[in-house]
Amino acid sequence: MRSFIQHRIWLALIVFSFAVSAQVGTGERKDISNGPESKMFDATQLLRDVEYLSSDEMEGRSAERPSMEKVRVYVEKRLRASGLQPTKQEFEIKQRRTTEVLHGINFVGQIKGRKYPDKYIVITAHYDHDGIKNGEIYNGADDNASGTAALFAIASYFKKNQPDHSMIFVAFDAEEKGLLGARHFVANLPVKKESVLLNINMDMISRSDKGELFAVGTFHYPQLKTAIEAAAKKSKIKLLMGHDDPKLGRDDWTTQSDHFAFHREKIPFIYFGVEDHKDYHRPTDDFANIQPEFYVRAVETIIEAVRQVDGSR
Repeated sequence: MRSFIQHRIWLALIVFSFAVSAQVGTGERKDISNGPESKMFDATQLLRDVEYLSSDEMEGRSAERPSMEKVRVYVEKRLRASGLQPTKQEFEIKQRRTTEVLHGINFVGQIKGRKYPDKYIVITAHYDHDGIKNGEIYNGADDNASGTAALFAIASYFKKNQPDHSMIFVAFDAEEKGLLGARHFVANLPVKKESVLLNINMDMISRSDKGELFAVGTFHYPQLKTAIEAAAKKSKIKLLMGHDDPKLGRDDWTTQSDHFAFHREKIPFIYFGVEDHKDYHRPTDDFANIQPEFYVRAVETIIEAVRQVDGSR
């Protein structure tokens, strides 16, 4: 039987262990109850989505991890809560270093346009990440829990504010394995290819020390510049164009995420993302390191850009 002092020590150790376990892998937890607000969507829910998707429980959101089923259940549930009726688009993931074949799942939902129901804007983000490497969990908060959560928020906005054009929302799997989900979707479009006006893709949008969000693609598709410029004037962060024109001296992001699958088929795209940070593709890309104020304003800016594109067609 423990003495009184031993009992006190034992209780203290339990409390300490719980405190430590709450921080392992995700850093010090943020209080999101008093975070930034938005008139366009539920900003608290946006942050909750990123926090959950990038938690250790999700094991880095990779198809070879058992917890990927949990991730997929959550993605489907949140798309439904956003007002969509998502369908599953399944495909094979062939491994480069093994004969094992995994299965990927894209989730696809639609909102019908009021003026042009047979013309489509496809809005996308990938929900997978790098899993566990060398015993460390790669939580992928910015890459790309941030884009996935934004997909839910944007869907909820346009469900309440019906767009002129129909919109297809897609949560892609297996981006980190070679844009496999996006390639499969573009090869198996649920609508006629000629009816797809453009792709809006989001990948890494929740942190920037310079307060900069980039809209990539206007070099290839200059007809989209006017909409981006209009959104930039209303934005509370810096919305810049670039990372697609070799003359500007920045890295070219044309091939760097799921939008490339659309570009290859000559479907116009705008890719929203931030420049690489110190936690890019590292186990430190945790929820604690995102910047809530910047992130919420980035999602608002993307919504405004989509509104401009939708109204300019």
